[in-house]
Amino acid sequence: MNKVVIASKNKHKLEEIKEILKGFPLEIKSMDEVGLEHLEIVEDGETFEENSMKKAVAVMKETGNIAIADDSGLEVKAIGNKPGVYSARFSGENATDEKNNKKLLDMLKDIPMEKRNARFVSVISVAFPDGRKIHVRGECEGFIGFEKRGESGFGYDPLFIVPKYNKTFAELGAEIKNKISHRAKALEKLKEKLGEVL
Repeated sequence: MNKVVIASKNKHKLEEIKEILKGFPLEIKSMDEVGLEHLEIVEDGETFEENSMKKAVAVMKETGNIAIADDSGLEVKAIGNKPGVYSARFSGENATDEKNNKKLLDMLKDIPMEKRNARFVSVISVAFPDGRKIHVRGECEGFIGFEKRGESGFGYDPLFIVPKYNKTFAELGAEIKNKISHRAKALEKLKEKLGEVL
């Protein structure tokens, strides 16, 4: 059994990653479970790739185990692909999902529906103790609605409309979201790559 530490303190991400990697002979641990609850990794990269690899390498060095990190965010075309790598802290230092969603809606208030296209991006990096590194990228295309809809999910999920269903991620619920999301697509690619190396 390979021990793998997920380099994230986000409970939702942990659950999604665990769920999708269920079939592997992996013992999956959170940072808290390996005593890294106080480790702060400054995400100062300019791309999702830089940030996710930085997190994976930092946790791998601390634990000596394989580490998996995800950096993900929302890119909205009409506002120059913002919030991008700043998605989690879009509304400033004490950002919350509520404040981030409000800021995004304010920035898009005069933009018509057909110009509100957006995509969620997830880049997942794996750092191995022997120096090997892999990363994969998943994207999910959609639109930003005019108001929040739905109760499940987190982050920008209540605003992000998936055209095929005409529902937001927050309306679709975890089961469907975990099949079609940016992170699901990245994790599917990761499954293939891990299958080759493990």
